[in-house]
Amino acid sequence: MSPTHAQLDPQARQDLARTVVEAKIRKDLTWEQLADGTGLSTVFVTAALLGQHALPADAARTVAARLDLDEAAERLLRTIPLRGSIPEGVPTDPTLYRFHEMLQVYGTTLKALIHEQFGDGIISAVNFRLDIQKVEDPEGGSRAVITLDGKYLPATPF
Repeated sequence: MSPTHAQLDPQARQDLARTVVEAKIRKDLTWEQLADGTGLSTVFVTAALLGQHALPADAARTVAARLDLDEAAERLLRTIPLRGSIPEGVPTDPTLYRFHEMLQVYGTTLKALIHEQFGDGIISAVNFRLDIQKVEDPEGGSRAVITLDGKYLPATPF
């Protein structure tokens, strides 16, 4: 097993994310095409390529080859990043802001219902799965179905 390295400077990973997006556009690839053959979900690979997860060595090699990234970039894809991609607090991007708004409106409701059903604790963002589906809206247009699937971790007194 190769050593695990932690990344201390978020700028390197942000720069790599820009390089990845530029190569993705230049090669006219989708996130799904980049994830294909890695054995990982499209969501996880996308998050990793945008700087939020480390990729296993085989997946990093697959993606780096697909994007023509050099060996240094491939190594950086394998490092454990300094996570968190919205340093300015409240996001200004309209898509990200809608999620912020959803939590502003429904956050206390989610917390109350989770605690009522599970007890005192949290939903893990580490043991976690995310899925996004586009479905037809019977009233016309499309709807986004977003599934957040996290392991419940009870609070334990000590």
